[in-house]
Amino acid sequence: MIYLSHVDVLLIATRGDEVLLARRANTGYSDGLWNLPSGKLDADEDLEAAMIREAAEELGITLTRKDIRMAASLHVRTPDEVGRVGFFFHADRWVGEPYNAEPDKCSDLRWFPIGQLPADTVPYTSAGVDLYLRGENFGLYGWPTQLSES
Repeated sequence: MIYLSHVDVLLIATRGDEVLLARRANTGYSDGLWNLPSGKLDADEDLEAAMIREAAEELGITLTRKDIRMAASLHVRTPDEVGRVGFFFHADRWVGEPYNAEPDKCSDLRWFPIGQLPADTVPYTSAGVDLYLRGENFGLYGWPTQLSES
């Protein structure tokens, strides 16, 4: 049996000490919860290109490779035992004003204090933001070995 992990890109877009979160809707993944603007890596693109594309698709903003920097990576095992690898990018500059460019997949966009994410934030997102705030570049979340070492 072959197991593959999904590769995600997630944007930590900051404005001062605030971070932009999107409330997911109608996607089948964490609907109703707050999440970073994010998406999956397409087979024909690199990580930075995927992050730039997702920011344009979800927020209507233009990022360049110079606008983003790798903030953290997180190897996740979801409750349904699916592996995911998330690459969190940080940006504090872009062209355009963020808006909900995918209202069919997002019910709200809102700025929150980065150190006080809402309780109804996707745990994967919270773990990645926590890594970023601690200045750590890699973490594990949801793996049995990680849980037993805690």
